[in-house]
Amino acid sequence: MLKTYVYNDLSQEKRAELTSRNTDPANAIQQSVEEILEKVRQEGDHALINYALKFDKVNLHKLYLEADEIKDLASTIDRTAQRALEIAFNNIFKFHQSQLSKEKKIETMPGVTCWREPRPIERVGLYVPGGTAVLPSTFLMLGIPARIAGCKEIIVCSPPQADGKINGYIAYCAQLLKIDRIFLVGGAQAIAAMAYGTHSISKVDKIFGPGNQFVTKAKTIVQANASVAIDMPAGPSEVLVIADESSNPAFVAADLLAQAEHGKDSQAILVTDSQQLIDQVNVSLREQISVLPRAPLAEVAINNSYAMLCDDLTKCIDYSNHYAPEHLIIAVDNWSSLISKIISAGSVFLGHLTPESAGDYASGTNHTLPTGSFARSYSGVSVDSFIKKITFQYITAEGINNIGSTVETLADLEGLQAHKNAVTIRNTQSNKH
Repeated sequence: MLKTYVYNDLSQEKRAELTSRNTDPANAIQQSVEEILEKVRQEGDHALINYALKFDKVNLHKLYLEADEIKDLASTIDRTAQRALEIAFNNIFKFHQSQLSKEKKIETMPGVTCWREPRPIERVGLYVPGGTAVLPSTFLMLGIPARIAGCKEIIVCSPPQADGKINGYIAYCAQLLKIDRIFLVGGAQAIAAMAYGTHSISKVDKIFGPGNQFVTKAKTIVQANASVAIDMPAGPSEVLVIADESSNPAFVAADLLAQAEHGKDSQAILVTDSQQLIDQVNVSLREQISVLPRAPLAEVAINNSYAMLCDDLTKCIDYSNHYAPEHLIIAVDNWSSLISKIISAGSVFLGHLTPESAGDYASGTNHTLPTGSFARSYSGVSVDSFIKKITFQYITAEGINNIGSTVETLADLEGLQAHKNAVTIRNTQSNKH
């Protein structure tokens, strides 16, 4: 179960060690991923088919499913599942649609007007994981903001199942998103295909989607050498729960296990000012984990996680900000007083009745979030992730007169005469008229 550390007893080095994750000290993952990327870059579809046989144990005759096949697969799921996916779709769409906004034009000085306008990224690639769990919710979280943003081409890659297809839930999501082709490619090879392009798969401008350490490493490498952007480094899942004596131990244990069941490399951290709560949560963890279908995975993750005992909730928040969790749950009565103190977190869940799984599926917020402490510098996926904003400016004759001397002076002090001349010639001409 959770091993316990006392915050005040830890050196800075030990705290740094506890908050680090997703490391690859021997570069074993990087070397493997680099080999995969180069193979796909050189051999294209042929490499993808070989990797499907090697990693997915599937002999593919073609690399994609088309609209009629997707429709047939979608029809295999029952109405209850369809309705749940529809409700999730509607909530996620409603929340993300609110992110579209038009900015005002600003006159910075008389005759000088500046503004920004959004434009969709034209070609985007969505990676929908399919390792130990197939995640149709991730498809919605990526596909909905892409559709709202207006991206012209949406490439979707997801690993094939044993039958060489996808499951009905992902197929139904494709129908909701009006996506009529899904590529049967997973892992680092999917990232390579979208980054470099193959005969079947178009090269994209930006790649989205979470994955294991191989997928995350592939995204960081192609960002550097393939002229393709990525949403963020999103690796193994993690949650940090801040709790106190007002918390329900069973709820806290359930939230920790909800992340732990993602995989052995998930992290589930409890930070609290109550030793009694730690003891109670460990008891509840034992009770709940024993009946989970994915208990072997969850147990390894929990045993690799820990509880941090702090003096008070302020110290708990301080530790959380340093850890910068993907998911932060503040399971205390007085959560409202702590909101302003949160500096780094991917997504925050407040109070005793707000489980992280609500955000994973259907509340409306996006669950594609920065992990590995990248919440210090990245936001989660949103409509903004699928657009770029272009600045515009327009200067009148009055404006060039007003701003001209300032630009000329600044160009002079930087020694850039042509910059100065571009203003001077306009001022001279406009003054003649």
